[in-house]
Amino acid sequence: MELGNISKPTYGPGPEAPGSSTPGLVTMAHGFLRLVQPNPLPIEPEINFGQSLSEFSREDIRELLLYELGFLICVAIGVLFIILMPLVGCCFCSCRC
Repeated sequence: MELGNISKPTYGPGPEAPGSSTPGLVTMAHGFLRLVQPNPLPIEPEINFGQSLSEFSREDIRELLLYELGFLICVAIGVLFIILMPLVGCCFCSCRC
């Protein structure tokens, strides 16, 4: 095994990302994520997320909720779907009008 010049190493190209067998699904997932959360995180990275909520200012919490608004809407739609779909199906099965 040859080490080459240790004081001045030469670097080759890095490893390539593996090709996907489903590029359509990957594109669709990335499009959804860009639609739901298009902006970068508004809070500085120096904030320790292990700290209590009382240490955050109201403006920081408001910005973070606006940042997560797309995901919150998706969760609300999912919860409504989980609750309303069986209820509507039960009504259709039992009423059969």
